[in-house]
Amino acid sequence: MIEFCVLGSGSAGNALVVRGGAAGVLLIDAGLSARELLVRLAAVGVDPGVVAGILVTHEHGDHVKGLVNFTKRHRVPVLGTAMTGAVLREGMSDGGLWRVVPSAGRFSFAGYEVETFPVPHDAVEPVGYVVGCGGVRLGVASDLGHATPQVLAGLRGVDGLFVEANYDMGMLERDTKRPWSTRQRIAGRHGHLSNEQTAGLLRESAGTGLQRVVLGHLSRDCNHPDLALAAVQGALAGRGEIPVSCAGQHEPTPWYAVGSPAAPPAWERGELF
Repeated sequence: MIEFCVLGSGSAGNALVVRGGAAGVLLIDAGLSARELLVRLAAVGVDPGVVAGILVTHEHGDHVKGLVNFTKRHRVPVLGTAMTGAVLREGMSDGGLWRVVPSAGRFSFAGYEVETFPVPHDAVEPVGYVVGCGGVRLGVASDLGHATPQVLAGLRGVDGLFVEANYDMGMLERDTKRPWSTRQRIAGRHGHLSNEQTAGLLRESAGTGLQRVVLGHLSRDCNHPDLALAAVQGALAGRGEIPVSCAGQHEPTPWYAVGSPAAPPAWERGELF
């Protein structure tokens, strides 16, 4: 079984915490301030001293804001791609904490089998992750402009999924707060996913073992949880009762559990290929 909790998700900061039985506790991104990370970890019952590592998806500030100060206080290994590390290591007090991971591959860490896949976003070497433990797999895909074949293959057969649903296309088109160039960047192929694009991703990748979907990175101006939920729930119609919820910016989600200690691996269910 794997449990996960989104500490916060949105343009002001993103962080997710994962724990899996005898495996360690992981953070995926540290985009809240170090102080806020500590507050929210305490709120969900996690001692920062037990965090085994931080997986970084990419170098944008809303995903790494608290990384430097958190690692100064807690000497936690930071895992990310080589080019992401080249950008971020200079700001870290101990660059030796950085561990390079492949942008498309697998590695073992803290009791997990972790898979990486590249995502299309305007960062140097952004990736998504699938974190596996005891045959259960949790997919994480935040900040991507479209679902490539590599993204779909990477997420196929996951038991739980955290994925962005950044904007509603109609709301983005009507937005007056952002200049045209910014709206074009958001909707571009290296920007963010719309509700309908996220729904399409689920149609293509959701397998019979999918138990929970959490949507994140919702725009406060150009989206609404009801719109995001409606799009994704529509895409999953006919696949059984798969709970879908939205993570917010200002407080953690509940803990969500997926799988069971005896769950068969996704490859045994025929859902990886």
